[in-house]
Amino acid sequence: MPAFIIINPMSGPARRGRGSERLELARRELERLGVEGEARLTERSGHAHELALEAVAAGFELVMAWGGDGTVNEVARALVQDAEGGLRTPDLGIIPGGSGNGLARDLKIPFNPALAIERAIRLPARSIDAGELGEHVFFNVAGIGLDAHVAALVSTRVNHRGLLPYIKASLGDLLRYPPTDYTIEIDGRSEQTRALVIALANSRQYGFGAQIAPDARLDDGLLDLIAIEDRKAIGNMVRVPSLFVGRLDRRAGVHATQIRELTIRSTGAMLFHVDGEPVQGVDTLTARVRPLALRVRA
Repeated sequence: MPAFIIINPMSGPARRGRGSERLELARRELERLGVEGEARLTERSGHAHELALEAVAAGFELVMAWGGDGTVNEVARALVQDAEGGLRTPDLGIIPGGSGNGLARDLKIPFNPALAIERAIRLPARSIDAGELGEHVFFNVAGIGLDAHVAALVSTRVNHRGLLPYIKASLGDLLRYPPTDYTIEIDGRSEQTRALVIALANSRQYGFGAQIAPDARLDDGLLDLIAIEDRKAIGNMVRVPSLFVGRLDRRAGVHATQIRELTIRSTGAMLFHVDGEPVQGVDTLTARVRPLALRVRA
């Protein structure tokens, strides 16, 4: 079973190892497990996606992404099943190496790289859903509003590894970020909301154990829509602990529903993120689920 490992040497905290160390470990594990394969380091933004496309064209059966949710997104987008064309693409393996590692956490993948590699090789594949927002594919969580603003802030910082940059950006903006008026259209119904965050969750959490959608399931053919209203500084702050204990959806001003497709409108262009990567959008965005679009060894 030929396997291809794509390693982002810049992802995650420094304690997860340098790129050269990750590369050596990946090659050693493939040899130990008796698997033919190749391991490559990414060199720039978007390179993981390019390498994944090369792996698909070369006929690899398993492509592993070693990095965070952004790296996983780049690789997985190349592996999404072509339902109309009937093209079978390789399975995805995940080696958690980022900061939040939301999808890996939801799939209960071990953080030990050697164990994660062995798990991807040994276990059968399962199919999970993917989502789209503004024609950008995601596998974990996408969002509009405060979380997208935080993702954009963190992405511009030279040292943005680990939890601390997200805490600094989130807590500061939680006190001063203005809510936005949105119109959300679902199944022909239109609703108005004034929200800090509009999240679309395929899995339960952003990462770091922060559960934005405690009831989300990766293979139910649905996305969980979470709208978080503004409750002023104190009200917003007291909701934060519930994010980490799976009770956010029970807090006042938090509305959850499940959708297959929706349209979101605002008076201005909307900044959004897909799996933590910020994207500048327009004033109207469409979101939809792509059921069982990706096979994952987990």
